[in-house]
Amino acid sequence: MRSRQRMFAAVMRLLLKCLRLGRRRRFKLVRQVEQLWHYGHLCLHSLLYNSFTNGDVVLDSLFEPVYWLVDHVTRWFGVVFVALVIGLTSSIVAIVYICLLPLILQTYTPAWICWHLAYGHWNLIMIVFHYYMAITTSPGHPPQAKNDLTGVSICRKCIAPKPARTHHCSICNRCVLKMDHHCPWLNNCVGHYNHRYFFSFCLFMTMGCIYCSISGWEMFRDAYAAIERMKLLEKERLQVAANQTYYQTPPPTFSFRQRAFHKSVVYLWVLCSSVALALGALTLWHAALITRGETSIERHINRKERQRLQKKGKVFRNPYSYGSWDNWKVFLGVDVPRHWLTRVLLPSPHLPYGTGLSWDLPPCVTEQRAPLLAI
Repeated sequence: MRSRQRMFAAVMRLLLKCLRLGRRRRFKLVRQVEQLWHYGHLCLHSLLYNSFTNGDVVLDSLFEPVYWLVDHVTRWFGVVFVALVIGLTSSIVAIVYICLLPLILQTYTPAWICWHLAYGHWNLIMIVFHYYMAITTSPGHPPQAKNDLTGVSICRKCIAPKPARTHHCSICNRCVLKMDHHCPWLNNCVGHYNHRYFFSFCLFMTMGCIYCSISGWEMFRDAYAAIERMKLLEKERLQVAANQTYYQTPPPTFSFRQRAFHKSVVYLWVLCSSVALALGALTLWHAALITRGETSIERHINRKERQRLQKKGKVFRNPYSYGSWDNWKVFLGVDVPRHWLTRVLLPSPHLPYGTGLSWDLPPCVTEQRAPLLAI
């Protein structure tokens, strides 16, 4: 009996030793897996860690293929957009000269005829001049010789000093002085030397579209009604042709010239009204930016900087803003009162203030600029 008990005790002790050994091996294996997991996570974190990384950087990285596609498509389609602008504008001008101008000369009083001729041709000259200058004038680029170039940062794509208000255009693949944006309708960047031409083109094109929409409103109503009447008569003519007898005659049809005239007037009014709304909104947006002394890119940069300083109890002041009125004078290049006529209301190829490399106080500004930061 005792021998059996001893044998049973020995078997139990052996079984317990085996269980302890298996538990130790299992725990050791779990610890090894945990160590490998932490080691791999540390390696991955060390390779990808960046103190400047945030949600915006991750989102930009994810959308980088989309940006690349848009940049290359915009670069190749720039010529198509320019041809589209020229074609649509030429079609409107042709309709005005062929369809509307003869009616104006026949029905309007001499005073209204003189006003339409003077304003219409002045507006057309301003549109053509500023669009031509906007697409042919270089926006300005930093010089290739970087020895005497004062830069506030380094462009990570050009690996060169970048002056104040200069930004890299991924479509042109160059840094642009005082870059506002890359405009596909110009196939050119909007920068220091052609910013005024771009805004003036938008302004005068909007004014011209509004002028055509208002002047052609009555003609548009008559033309639209005539087109609806054409459709109704065409329907009646088909019905009569299907049930024609010797005592019925088909209704009269409109000639090709009448159809083309009415459809051209409708096309002119719809296109001018649409462009006036879209381009007018863009012009107002840029007018607000000019009033604040900002570009489209600086608008976003200044907004983030304003929010950052607001958390610290400080107020952001735009160092390139001289006040609303002086900002417009600097932008348009108005030094003396007569420049409002010779440089704003008439075509003028004068250069903007400065070189775009440094931003000294313009001579037309009477007050000193505000400090960058104020507590």
